[in-house]
Amino acid sequence: MLVYAGSYPEPARCTVNEQSKYRKLPSVDVVLDQLAAPHHVAVQAARAAIEEARQEVAAGRPAPTVAQVVAKARLALAGDERRRLQRVINATGILLHTNLGRAPLGPQQLEAVRAVASGYSNLEFDLGTGKRGSRYTHTRAAICRLTGAESALVVNNNAAAVLLMLSALCRGKEVIISRGELIEIGGEFRIPDVMRNAGVTLVEVGTTNRTHPSDYAGAIGPRTAAIFKVHPSNYKMIGFTKDVPGRELGRLAANNGLLFLHDLGSGNLEASPGSPFRHEPTILDALTDGADLVTFSGDKLLGGPQAGVIAGKTTLIDQLERDPWLRALRVDKMTLAALGATLELYLMDLSSNIPIARMAHMSLHDLEARAKALASAIDDPDAGRKASAVAVTGAAGGGALPGEGFDSWAVAVECEHLSAQAIAEALRLGDPPVIARIENDRLLLDLRTIASEDDSLVARLAGRVFSP
Repeated sequence: MLVYAGSYPEPARCTVNEQSKYRKLPSVDVVLDQLAAPHHVAVQAARAAIEEARQEVAAGRPAPTVAQVVAKARLALAGDERRRLQRVINATGILLHTNLGRAPLGPQQLEAVRAVASGYSNLEFDLGTGKRGSRYTHTRAAICRLTGAESALVVNNNAAAVLLMLSALCRGKEVIISRGELIEIGGEFRIPDVMRNAGVTLVEVGTTNRTHPSDYAGAIGPRTAAIFKVHPSNYKMIGFTKDVPGRELGRLAANNGLLFLHDLGSGNLEASPGSPFRHEPTILDALTDGADLVTFSGDKLLGGPQAGVIAGKTTLIDQLERDPWLRALRVDKMTLAALGATLELYLMDLSSNIPIARMAHMSLHDLEARAKALASAIDDPDAGRKASAVAVTGAAGGGALPGEGFDSWAVAVECEHLSAQAIAEALRLGDPPVIARIENDRLLLDLRTIASEDDSLVARLAGRVFSP
């Protein structure tokens, strides 16, 4: 038997006054009675709030009241609610806001998803033969008709499309790319990293601002597999700059027996002179220039779901379909349904039914009228708030049309007793959340990215949060 010869520390004791303070704290059951949430979730919030109250007492502060403890628990539940994926109203004026989910889907696209997701489907079943089919055939014909490609393949996003393309066709070999196209997109995601992970050796040519045809030609060697051109995404260089057009790179690659691969990114199909996307190259342009394969996103200017599309030569697409990476990068039935519906709307000349296209083509006259009506509904001098319709400039966002703005109309809101930041926060914590932008210390609600049917809802939400 061991005997401890030292002295034991005195146990912590509560004074009578402290004990009385602890007794004032509510039990878990008392807090639960006032919470509207699933039991196990509410229990966690109640216990956390009570423990926080105990810590305040231990620090010598007055014991919180029951109402204060319940309020803490409700705040915790509200925080959980805000972390849940949910609908928000985009009032930023950025059409393809990556943080807000990029392109929203319209009724026909959503109905296609509902129809396929609510039951079984022919995802990998050939209805003609009664045998196993391929999920990649459902959108192939539509992509080819719209772009002029021989074949096509869909994966889960454009980065995946680039990774698969380079890995399957160029692994262990060299790929030539201009230094001006070694871009970084959102989340510190970089093209050079994707290329290295695809197992290719980067051969950088030119300088940041100027690359010439001779730079590419001089870099071709026995281990060269491809010339790779990358869309500049969300940046634009101006001034003393030069890049090599795709047509020249296509000829150079063909003359040297190389692949010409083009990451176009934005997924633009519109080429008409009046299109707001007219300055963005189209997929048809890239293929006509001689690209063997073109990759692009489904949820940018195309206006569909998140997806990566690879379009081009049949022999190369067949090779990609046999690559093991495809299993890890494949899309599900809901993505294919939404993408198929999106492509069908283009084929039927109904692209105006796609939300992104509708927003982009919205007339300034209509936007001004809506802005004035919304400003009138929000404006209340007696409550200390001022709302007015103002002409503004928005953006495409999402790595498309870099440096180009969209003229628009917005409601500028100022409040005597709240800063622009405080107003933005109050709107952001509403139900549903409204995400605005701030310019020159004014809160702006840009009408181009607010659905017209949400105007009255935004007015009601603003009326609540701007009140003194």
